[in-house]
Amino acid sequence: MISVKGLYKQFDDLQVLKDINIDIEQGKVVVVIGPSGSGKTTLLRCLNVLETPTSGAVAIGDQQLDFSQKVDRKAIANFRRLTGMVFQNYNLFPHMTALQNVMEGPITVKKEAKSVVEERAKELLKKVGLHDKMDYYPFQLSGGQQQRVGIARALAMEPNVMLFDEPTSALDPELVGEVLQVMKDLAKEGMTMVVVTHEMKFANEVADEVIFMDNGVIMERNVPDVMFQSPKEERTKQFLRLIQE
Repeated sequence: MISVKGLYKQFDDLQVLKDINIDIEQGKVVVVIGPSGSGKTTLLRCLNVLETPTSGAVAIGDQQLDFSQKVDRKAIANFRRLTGMVFQNYNLFPHMTALQNVMEGPITVKKEAKSVVEERAKELLKKVGLHDKMDYYPFQLSGGQQQRVGIARALAMEPNVMLFDEPTSALDPELVGEVLQVMKDLAKEGMTMVVVTHEMKFANEVADEVIFMDNGVIMERNVPDVMFQSPKEERTKQFLRLIQE
């Protein structure tokens, strides 16, 4: 489903990603953990080409982009449609209701009929527990509700893969659970997901695999039980000790 080969990303003199190689099967949930500045978010943004890799290749299904050569803009746009991205900050359009926010992408980008999109948007808001808030504007919603609208908005584009960049980091602690529950439900339904998060309990319960990154490289990857109970690398042990204190 997802294949990353020899991925590098450099910003000026700073090498942020160094020879990243990952294969993720369809329907799997992979959680990426690591300290700030380790390259986690950059990796996620390279998967949907919000950041253009310096070199390497990324494939989702039968579509591949090879960054060892110039990549066509149209190819990038088509590739990006395979992914849905949920950001740390909700990035909702403030002048649109929850329903309008969810409808905007399919209508504007995919040129779908408004009537078809509206039905799907209503179903998605129901799916994330916000059917009764569809006419609310972002300022009328809690942070957790806004993030759930953000998830519905990403799903409205009918992506093959969902990417989550620390989706609960901006939320008050009591609102974290409602967002994580939606993500757990998606995982149960078989959605392929790559999640950057500090929520170790979520990673332990939901992930098929956990990847630990540091300094732009994948230091260790394993199933949650092994990663959290008996990591092999000393750097992984040190990181997990710090966040579990």
